[in-house]
Amino acid sequence: MTDDRYIMQPQPQLGLKKSSRSVSLLQYVQREANSDEKYEFHNGKIVKMPFARGPHNAITANIIGCLKVATRGLDKKYPVFSGDQKIYLPEINYGVYPDVVVVDGAPVYWDDDTLLLINPLLVVEVLSRSTQRHDRTSKFDLYKTRVSFQEYVLVRQDSYEVETRYREAPDLWRETVVTRLDAEIPLRSLGCTLKMAEIYEFVEI
Repeated sequence: MTDDRYIMQPQPQLGLKKSSRSVSLLQYVQREANSDEKYEFHNGKIVKMPFARGPHNAITANIIGCLKVATRGLDKKYPVFSGDQKIYLPEINYGVYPDVVVVDGAPVYWDDDTLLLINPLLVVEVLSRSTQRHDRTSKFDLYKTRVSFQEYVLVRQDSYEVETRYREAPDLWRETVVTRLDAEIPLRSLGCTLKMAEIYEFVEI
């Protein structure tokens, strides 16, 4: 089943409050370089990322493989990055980790060390119980602050469901939900499709 609908969303009104013990972006990057764990940077605050489980990792790996194959024959180049690639959102001073990110053409970085990507085109988040509410709402608002960001893909791991949100105008997003395992998911920002069955390959629901 595929369900298309339009949603009007205002530009996010995000507060930029810092804690009394805030750190700079440079301090955060230096700390990450010496850490065995992942942390996000929320305008001076460092937030620990939860560990991902087997089904989450399998779906993420499947999506990366599918995206590489689907974009290989396109006229334009769309580099695909794993969840280890940080995205920096300079408008709000946030550094966050996606599960998968695709850029249009050459990647652009905030820094000289190619750590902080600033031109995400498409972002994929694989939903879990602990993060799904944040991914659907707050994290989406964060990504929307980047003009380059055009499409958001939310993948459930407890059922066959993939939701895409495509920016058709600054405040207008087309939302599509696919729930059939034999269906294909349209990625409008790339001009290609992904197969549901391949995204959920080797994953027990």
